[in-house]
Amino acid sequence: MTYYMTKSVSMTYDDALAAATDALKAEGFGVLTEIDVAATLKSKLGVDFPKYKILGACNPPLALKALTAENQVGVLLPCNVVVQEHTDGRVEVSAMDPVGAMSMIGNATLTEIATEVKTRLDRVFAKLS
Repeated sequence: MTYYMTKSVSMTYDDALAAATDALKAEGFGVLTEIDVAATLKSKLGVDFPKYKILGACNPPLALKALTAENQVGVLLPCNVVVQEHTDGRVEVSAMDPVGAMSMIGNATLTEIATEVKTRLDRVFAKLS
């Protein structure tokens, strides 16, 4: 099973970042954190890296269900969504496949919740072009 889901988009990096954030919100996810990997690598290591942001997305009702089913599942939360621009100019949006991640725990309730999260992420990806 693939550990991530991904989609190449035909928009600019900035437009993809905004569109992904908006699509996540429409599916009940808030963006709790935004990590600018390229800026961090530049400031900490002096390394030039293509545009790459990690959005820490959380759907509070689903997070509560997951934490209630397995309190240590917080190590897999929030749901990370990556927006990156490759050196050839392609822009890609990716996310961890929640079903793949949760299935390793062996908790049927978590697998059900992960399936709902994946369905919502599939709709997020469908909105990106």
